[in-house]
Amino acid sequence: QSVFEHIEGRLVQSLKEFHNVNNLCISGGAAQNSVANSKSLENGLYNNVFVPGCVTDAGTSIGAAFYVYHHVLNNERKFVMKNDYWGPEFSNHEILKIIELFKLDHEKLTNIPNIVSDLLIEDKIVGLFQGRMEFGERALGNRSILANPKNPAMKDLINKYVKFREEFRPFAPSILKEHQHEYFVCDHPVPFMSHVFDIIPEKCAEIPAVAHVDGTGRLQTVDKDSNELYYDIIKRFYEKTGTPVVLNTSFNVAGEPIVCTPENAIRTFYQCGMDCLVIGNYLIRK
Repeated sequence: QSVFEHIEGRLVQSLKEFHNVNNLCISGGAAQNSVANSKSLENGLYNNVFVPGCVTDAGTSIGAAFYVYHHVLNNERKFVMKNDYWGPEFSNHEILKIIELFKLDHEKLTNIPNIVSDLLIEDKIVGLFQGRMEFGERALGNRSILANPKNPAMKDLINKYVKFREEFRPFAPSILKEHQHEYFVCDHPVPFMSHVFDIIPEKCAEIPAVAHVDGTGRLQTVDKDSNELYYDIIKRFYEKTGTPVVLNTSFNVAGEPIVCTPENAIRTFYQCGMDCLVIGNYLIRK
């Protein structure tokens, strides 16, 4: 890690010397190194460091589309990539057909943010399957597993009974964008969970389930324009607890990809220790 940061630091320094720009975009598989991404921001060479939601080879499809749109079709550059929700989406009708096919007990929800926030406060581990799937490597609220960040036991519970992975593996804090400065030493927006920042020391005790052992967090900032439902879930949790953060990890178990379809979500839900599944407008409990 130290060698990687040193080499990348020399590269971004050289870019600054040659081009003298204030904005840096990092892509490629190495851009998944969220600690190094933060170093590139903290060195003060650039005002902004942007890391796209999908930085691996799959993301080249986006670059190809942009190239055609701007350089072949000569369209004006207006689009700003503010979210990563480009994958498949399933209607409530399609979801209900699957639920009924599997003969599952379920409840229809009219206020998802209120119900989910209550479940989190009750220390339930909740699978959230909503809207269009994320295109990139990170689950950003549409194919996520959520939990209460205030419970210090939650990290071990999810690693052992849900994700089936090593106990040291951390989880991400999803935070309301307007409260980022209250919990992290840097207020640079991180919509794609691509940077690691120090948590303000007195806040570590408030959100122990998402604080790494070194007092940092790989955060996701959430705003209403990018994902209104996920924003409202966190906001309701904040209104009830005073903490504008929820624990977020990808909706999968070790060795499997993030769930894509309703069938994937239901199968994964029943093969691990999640308590509840909020899939479309429906709630399934164990």
